[in-house]
Amino acid sequence: MDEIGAVAVVGCGTVGASWAALFLAHGIDVSAWDPAPGFADRLRVSVDLALGQLAELGLTGAGRLATHDDLEAAVTGAGFVQENAPEEEGLKRGLLARIDACLPADILVASSTSAMLRSRIVADCARPERVLVAHPFNPPHLVPLVEIVAGSDTAAERAAAFYTRLGRRPVILRREMPGHIANRLASALYREAVNLVAEGVASVADIDAALCNGPGLRWSAMGPHMTYHLGGGAGGIRHYLDHLGPSQERRWESLGDPRLTEDVKAAIVAGVEAEAAGRTVAELEARRDRALIDVLKARTEVAGA
Repeated sequence: MDEIGAVAVVGCGTVGASWAALFLAHGIDVSAWDPAPGFADRLRVSVDLALGQLAELGLTGAGRLATHDDLEAAVTGAGFVQENAPEEEGLKRGLLARIDACLPADILVASSTSAMLRSRIVADCARPERVLVAHPFNPPHLVPLVEIVAGSDTAAERAAAFYTRLGRRPVILRREMPGHIANRLASALYREAVNLVAEGVASVADIDAALCNGPGLRWSAMGPHMTYHLGGGAGGIRHYLDHLGPSQERRWESLGDPRLTEDVKAAIVAGVEAEAAGRTVAELEARRDRALIDVLKARTEVAGA
């Protein structure tokens, strides 16, 4: 995987453009395709913005970007394919089958699906063993996580080696699960965030502030298991589970099971609009990316290598 010098990016929306920039910044040529008219111009604008951000992190590779009107032309000659089509099973199944039919058997095809099961989206592929899920967190050129679901250990290890080369942090699922790992964790957290709004416990802004000014800071350096390991003192996670586990279970029992009724949705929308304070989505994205860059420059993973 160290020898891959060209990647095909199939689907060039927000995620695809971010992947393309990451590959280019590592000196890898990108061949891009998207069915949307005029995608090439929009892609170059997005890529140029992301490349400027990556340069701040010291990534200044000079990969070449080529765009194509034909899918088969875009994937021909690629050493790796990153697919980023919309989350529609029929669309992905057909697209992956087309890509699979164009490539030599040893080329990996990675799908950026955030929730779909690999076993379903590869069903129409002639060589399903080389098609895997490689789910990033948005924006993938800045957020290191890549969740891998593969049909074999060999495919998973090859993909993980490639993403590691790009400075990503791959995690490999032992079996497929809707939402993989991170989105399931995020969904569990968001369910309670919605419940706190629905129950009138706090404002949207204060709920967001409680997370990013409290556990969110710790979670950028260590995950929940390691956090509670330290919470157990000298006895570590065993002491925590034995002595503080019952209080954790009591909190689990009190967690809500909200529904997104019209009233709840209206309360969330009003709260988010108040928190955004008139800033546009584009302005908020820019502020988010600025914060991510600053965090990445300073970040140390406590339990990392």
